[in-house]
Amino acid sequence: MAYPFDDPGGSTPASPVPVETFHVPSRPLKFRNRWWLHVTLFLLTLLFTTAVGTLHYLSFISEFGRRSVPLSWASPVAGLWYSLTLLAILGAHEFGHYYFCRRYNVDATLPYFIPAPVPLTGTLGAVIRIREAFPTRTILFDIGVGGPIAGFIVLVPALFIGMSMSSVVPVPTGSSVFYIGEPLLFQWVASLNFGTLAKEQTINIHPMVFAAWFGMLATALNLLPFGQLDGGHITYATLGRWSTPISIATVATAIAMTYNSSSWMFMTIMMVIMLFLLGPRHPRVLYEYEALAPGRRAIAVLAVIIFILCFTPVPIDTLIE
Repeated sequence: MAYPFDDPGGSTPASPVPVETFHVPSRPLKFRNRWWLHVTLFLLTLLFTTAVGTLHYLSFISEFGRRSVPLSWASPVAGLWYSLTLLAILGAHEFGHYYFCRRYNVDATLPYFIPAPVPLTGTLGAVIRIREAFPTRTILFDIGVGGPIAGFIVLVPALFIGMSMSSVVPVPTGSSVFYIGEPLLFQWVASLNFGTLAKEQTINIHPMVFAAWFGMLATALNLLPFGQLDGGHITYATLGRWSTPISIATVATAIAMTYNSSSWMFMTIMMVIMLFLLGPRHPRVLYEYEALAPGRRAIAVLAVIIFILCFTPVPIDTLIE
């Protein structure tokens, strides 16, 4: 309680009037995480990818089933060739985003790894959640491009090391195998290791190569210039509102690609859902008209080059009988 004034006559003090107080809410802490959830998802993803990696390794040493390879208790250890390589690539990608979020104080979560008991991969990748608006185009660009570049830096040596442990074998006959599309980077590294193969030969890829291949696929898909994918962030930061027609054209192209390869179906459905739920326009940054430095435009060109190196029009083809 306080007495804000006295009676002018000085006879009696004024009735006490309470001073109005205001409660200023404290700002929520940034970068808070549910550690139990992140750790649980990571361990489940490690479990599923190691199980899938075990199958990849058994297929690798059996040379497409040409040799009989018994399953043993030590087999899951060999599955780590695939799982640890893949988690390193996906983790580097997401921590590339997270690093720039911390640098610019943009609230975000740690990576959520997505376990999935599906063949070939054992995971659907990893994501982080950004919990506030991007302040400027520069910050949006750096956060968006940081992930693909970080993941690419990890997958390139993994591809070289894995290819050095791969081998050339006769093309399998009488068995079922998947055909995986070969991005330009994959073709170049394979050519450096094995040269030109004869028509009746193929590469029996080490599980580490398959992890790098999946990393290339994830990098290329994330760099598609659509919506709030990494490529959408980069496109909006560099081209502004031109990103909207580019985003719509990307979805239309993806729909057309499903007629060429059914392996585009999942990504296309996800983009169509995002298009209807979030709209074609990228959310505006808080300071819309900030100019992007020429150096970052050069990095945008680098991102396009990475996309070209990692992209394949037919990621997974039908079974060959």
